[in-house]
Amino acid sequence: MFNRYLRVLVLTLILVITPFVYAQESPLITEFDVPAGTHPHDIAPAPDGTVWYTAQHTGELGRLDPETGETHHIPLGENSAPHGVIVGPDGAPWITDGGLNAIVRVDPETEEVEVFPLPPDSGYTNLNTASFDNNGILWFTGQSGIYGRVDPETGELEIFDAPRGRGAYGITTTPDGDIYYASLAGSHIAQINTETDEATVIEPPTPNQGARRVWSDSQGRIWVSEWESGQVSVYDPADESWREWKLPGSSPRAYAVYVDDQDIVWLSDFGANALVSFNPETEEFEVYELPSRDAAVRQILGRPGEIWGAESGTDKLVRITTGTE
Repeated sequence: MFNRYLRVLVLTLILVITPFVYAQESPLITEFDVPAGTHPHDIAPAPDGTVWYTAQHTGELGRLDPETGETHHIPLGENSAPHGVIVGPDGAPWITDGGLNAIVRVDPETEEVEVFPLPPDSGYTNLNTASFDNNGILWFTGQSGIYGRVDPETGELEIFDAPRGRGAYGITTTPDGDIYYASLAGSHIAQINTETDEATVIEPPTPNQGARRVWSDSQGRIWVSEWESGQVSVYDPADESWREWKLPGSSPRAYAVYVDDQDIVWLSDFGANALVSFNPETEEFEVYELPSRDAAVRQILGRPGEIWGAESGTDKLVRITTGTE
C-alpha cells in the first residue's frame, strides 16, 4: 500500500515539475510591436537595455524599451531611409542611411543627429551596413559597388570602389580588428586592408551562392549567410579553408547571420519564416519558427542571453531569450 502511494506521489511530482523545468531551459520567443508602416530593417540592442532599430519607411531611428514595450522615434532628416544600425564604442547608434547618402550618429542622451555625408559626386551608393575596427574607425558598404570609412574624431570620410563592382553588403570585424564584407551581387567575400584601404576578394567554394551577410566568431573565422544556396559557410583565415552546411528544410533562404557570445551561429531563414541556430561543435541546427507569418528578419544582433531580429514584414521586433548569459 505504501509503495503504491509512493509511486503515485512521484508521478504527480514529475507531472508538476517537468513543465516548469522545460520552460526554464527552452528559449523564449517574444515579439514587440512597433508603429505601423515603419518597416524596421536592422536592429541593435545596446548594453544599457535599449534596443535601437531603423524605421526605414519613415526616415527615423526607433528606440524600444523591452521592459514596457514602449517605442520612441527620432527623425533623421528629410529624405532619410535608414538601413543599418549598430552601437559604436561610444555607446551611440550609428546608421547607414541610403536616403541621405550619409553615415548618421544619434546621441543617445540628447538625441542630437549628426550627419556625415558622402562626397557629392558619389551618386546613390545604396548604403548597407557598418562596423567599427579596433582603432575606432567606422567602415561601411554600399551595394552600388563601394565601401568606405569615416573617422568619428575628425569627421573625415572616404569611399573606395569595390573590386568587381556592385554588391557590397554585410560587414564585420574580427577580434583582431580585421574587416571583411560580403558581396551579394558578386557572390564573394572580401577583406579590407585597413592600412592600404584595398579590398581583396575571397571566393567561396559554391559559385553564385549569394553571400549576403558576414559575422566573425571569437576565433576570427568568418561566417557567411548564403542567400541563393541556402547555406551557411565559414572561412578560416588561419589556413584559408572553407566549410559549408545546408540549412534545414526544402527551400532555405539564409539572409542574416550573427555569432553570439557562446560562438553559436544564428541565421534568419526566409524560406522557413524562422530564426535558426547552428552549433559549430556538434554541427546541429535548431529551428525557431517565428510567431508571425512573413516576418522577413533582415538583421540579427544580440547581447548575452538574448538574440534580436527586426521583422521588416510585420512591423515587429523579435527577441529570443536563450538563458545562456
